[in-house]
Amino acid sequence: MWDLIEKGLEHNGLITAFAFVGVIMWVSVILSKRLTYGRVHGSAIAIVIGLVLAWVGGTMTGGQKGLADLSLFSGIGLMGGAMLRDFAIVATAFEVQATEAKKAGLIGAIALLLGTILPFIVGASIAWVFGYRDAVSMTTIGAGAVTYIVGPVTGAAIGATSDVMALSIATGLIKAIIVMVGTPMAARWMGLDNPRSAMVFGGLAGTVSGVTAGLAATDRRLVPYGALTATFHTGLGCLLGPSLLYFIVRGIVG
Repeated sequence: MWDLIEKGLEHNGLITAFAFVGVIMWVSVILSKRLTYGRVHGSAIAIVIGLVLAWVGGTMTGGQKGLADLSLFSGIGLMGGAMLRDFAIVATAFEVQATEAKKAGLIGAIALLLGTILPFIVGASIAWVFGYRDAVSMTTIGAGAVTYIVGPVTGAAIGATSDVMALSIATGLIKAIIVMVGTPMAARWMGLDNPRSAMVFGGLAGTVSGVTAGLAATDRRLVPYGALTATFHTGLGCLLGPSLLYFIVRGIVG
């Protein structure tokens, strides 16, 4: 009976992957509500679980693709590949209304630019301090500090190794958790009590999951406004990371 089920799951790898990720998200949301009272978003917990499972899969098989090296979970390699990743990025961009984005004005555009460049500089500098002196690794980890999606997208484009891309994801995850937890604490000091300030904050913070969860814990009415500008970070980071920012880093470190 189990052999029949296992063969069915293996032959429908992509469906199995969606179901498996769905279960992880369900467990993560429960953990978020029960253990952190919503302070740490379920997506962040799911990413941590995913990283742990990837390590377990790689350790068990000695491979390079985590759980995807196990035949039962081979569909995860397709689900987490470039095709569906890029589809998700495009789908997110379609949710943005240009007319609404204009309401942030020039200050929103400046915040978006600073929120992309400053985290990159911090991430790349920390990478250099910890011994990553080549332009590819510094750029990938710096891009991860923008968001945990921009890191692997940039790394794949410029030829980074899998361990460096994993570090870039971890960097973005830490940033997201800090924004999630810190936003409610600093909301009054930052003046997060109106849509305009929420847009500026979303542009500076840059991580959609962190901004969304943080604003939800502060004032749910501000979530759409903060997420609006934060959403642009993925596209802007994916555009600048493997091009302009990479060339600047390569020009500096050689």
